[in-house]
Parts: sequence; structure tokens; C-alpha cells
Amino acid sequence: MNKENNSRCGEKFDLLVGIMQRLRGPNGCPWDREQTLDSLKTYLIEETYEVLESIDAGDWQGLAEELGDLMLQPVFLAQLASEQGSFSIADSLDAINNKLVRRHPHVFGDAQADTADEVKLRWDQIKAEEKLTRGHTPAALLDSVPRALPALMEAQQIGSKVARVGFDWPDINLVFDKLHEELQELHEARGSGSPKEQEQELGDLLFVITNLARFLKIDAEQALRGANAKFRKRFGHVERSLAEAGKPMESATLEEMEDLWQEAKQVP
Repeated sequence: MNKENNSRCGEKFDLLVGIMQRLRGPNGCPWDREQTLDSLKTYLIEETYEVLESIDAGDWQGLAEELGDLMLQPVFLAQLASEQGSFSIADSLDAINNKLVRRHPHVFGDAQADTADEVKLRWDQIKAEEKLTRGHTPAALLDSVPRALPALMEAQQIGSKVARVGFDWPDINLVFDKLHEELQELHEARGSGSPKEQEQELGDLLFVITNLARFLKIDAEQALRGANAKFRKRFGHVERSLAEAGKPMESATLEEMEDLWQEAKQVP
């Protein structure tokens, strides 16, 4: 991106900040003026998932629009913080710009990092050093994994964190062994365990699956999103086919729906 484009982006960002200030102003929008930091959390999550949907669909025009919607949220949140004297959007921009330079010494300095794993290790080291410099006592290893993450993402990040300090299976075959062990324990819980025990065993099974994804270098959350999308598409074929045949789904047999499901699997 050349300097002219950088300048245009800066002008457009300033315009967005100005629009947000006007919406929150005395003669602004009643809805925008009613919002709080807490009320905006839901919109931040919704906009994030709408961005993911656009990426999954390969909808680049939609992605451009959804990214704009997502960018509004930090500007909105920072405006509220600015009104209460906490910080401004400029402070947030300074924070991320400085952080990116600090934590990429292999790009902006003389450090060496040839692989993504080396970069991640150095990032974590610098992050820990920064906390000590600010007088923060060393936190527990897993404190850096947000509890508010979707459960699959949280589990995979937990596995990655403890693996970096050596608490991990030596190879993937042992993960498969653990997977079979947890599956057997869930089966046994179905026969004699309470609903709570079954829930716990299912949770253990899911946790091992996220570690299997980590060994395979697969994002478990994205893998499940892909499986969900595939199921939606195939079930949609079943639903449409029955509708075209004038047959309500409630009256279709399992065998009929299974035949249509197998048919859907042949559709690219």
C-alpha cells in the first residue's frame, strides 16, 4: 500500500470516528446514545461471526461490508471510553502499533525467527517480559486463555499452552489411544453413570478431540464450522427434494431421507 492509499485510509478512519462522535452527541441518534460498554458486547460477537460467515462463503463483497461493521464496534467502544475519560481510539491505535513493532523484533529489529513456531515462542516471551516490566506478578500459565472463548477454541488453546512447557503426549498415536479410552469411559457412563457423569465424560472426549486437532495442525473450531456448513447443505437437499415431491418431512421415512442424504453427498 503506497503513501497515497495510506493517507486515504487515514481520512476514511477519521471520518468514521467523526460520524460516531456525532451519533453520540447531543443532537445525535437516540439508540446510539443509549448504548453502554456492556450492551455493545453482543453486537461485537455478532459482527465477528458474520465476518466468519463471509469468509467461509467466499463472499468478498460481503466480507468488505462485514469488516466495516466489525470496525465500527471498536470505534464505538472507544468513543464510550473517551466520554468517561478512560482512553480514546487514538490510544488503542498507539497500543497496537507499538505492540506489533515490539513483538516482531525479527522484522523491525535484529532478532532471528525462521519459523512460525519460533515467532510464537518469541511473542510469548516478550509478552511475559512486558508484564514484568509493568510490575505485574507472573500469572498462572492458563490465565492468558480467555474463559469467554467458544469452548472448542478455549480447549485447543489450553492444550497449546501446556504443550509449550512439555505437558503433552509424545506423539499422535497416544492421542488416539486416549481418544479410544475416553470413548470407552463415555460408553460405560451411559450404562451406569448419572447424567452429570455422562456430561463430564463427553467433555473429556471433546477435550481430547481438540488436542488431536492440534497435533494435526487443524483449527478445531473451524473444522466444526465446516462440518456444520456441510450438514446444512446436505440436509437442505433432503428438505428441498421432499418438498418438490410434495411430501411433508414429517411423513417421510428414515430410509427415504437417508437415500436423499446419500444423493446429496454426490453433489459437489
